[in-house]
Amino acid sequence: MTREELQRLIDVIVSELTAAPGELSRPRAYCQCHSVLDDCCPDRLRGVLDAGATRVGLHATGGAPAGVSAMIDHTLLKPDATRQNIEDLCREAAQFKFATVCVNPTWVALCARLLSGSGVGVCSVVGFPLGATTSDVKGYETRRAIFDGAREIDMVINVGALKSGDLHVVARDIEAVTGPCRDAGVLSKVIIEAALLTDDEKVTACTLAKAAGADYVKTSTGFGPGGATAADVALMRRVVGAEMGVKAAGGVRDLEGMKAMIAAGATRVGASAGVKIVQQARGEKPSAVPAGY
Repeated sequence: MTREELQRLIDVIVSELTAAPGELSRPRAYCQCHSVLDDCCPDRLRGVLDAGATRVGLHATGGAPAGVSAMIDHTLLKPDATRQNIEDLCREAAQFKFATVCVNPTWVALCARLLSGSGVGVCSVVGFPLGATTSDVKGYETRRAIFDGAREIDMVINVGALKSGDLHVVARDIEAVTGPCRDAGVLSKVIIEAALLTDDEKVTACTLAKAAGADYVKTSTGFGPGGATAADVALMRRVVGAEMGVKAAGGVRDLEGMKAMIAAGATRVGASAGVKIVQQARGEKPSAVPAGY
């Protein structure tokens, strides 16, 4: 990124932050019928529709999208996950038709083999969970995960650089991942770890991700001090607009939680409780979660 490009980017961020205070300080009211932040029912799926959805199915009770499983990255990122846990994850993903399995890099090749022909993709993480590795290392991680069969990459930004105001460092860090993804036709998601950021920093992070050509911004790693909130998802959606995806991750444990994220503007949800969420959407009794999840 040249000095001129960086200056233009800074101008965009300043413009966003100048517009943000009125929006961010607006009193937050809860919809009486659903207890979800912001606008009431007629507008609660606007983020999904604006992001490109052409059909959304709802149960009469307020329900969840009929294609709920296709919006879930079935996730297992625990460091002590075993091969058997990963095989179970892939079996469930194929059975329930999740969008992807989201796993640590060491499991990508195995998952790609197990899910070949299933229609379920493999998502891996880069610079995870701290975001504190250097940009060249994140670039290598990305290329290796793609080589092993990943079709989506969730990278963690350099949080410390962002909080230090080193925007050029953060921009280069994100581009180290989005560049190889773009070249390979792989989706890129930028994890901003919202619980560590001020609202102004969230705006800046989302603006940098958008400028770097990322496909999604994502709320959290699930390893930070907090996970996804509807308020953060709504803010991120406002900043990135309709052309980017927003992924809510961390703490989405049931159908009601997923509905709240979708209402706020999420188009993808990362969850280890994906099977439970789909079973709840179907009106089934949730099955026990295997050990290791």
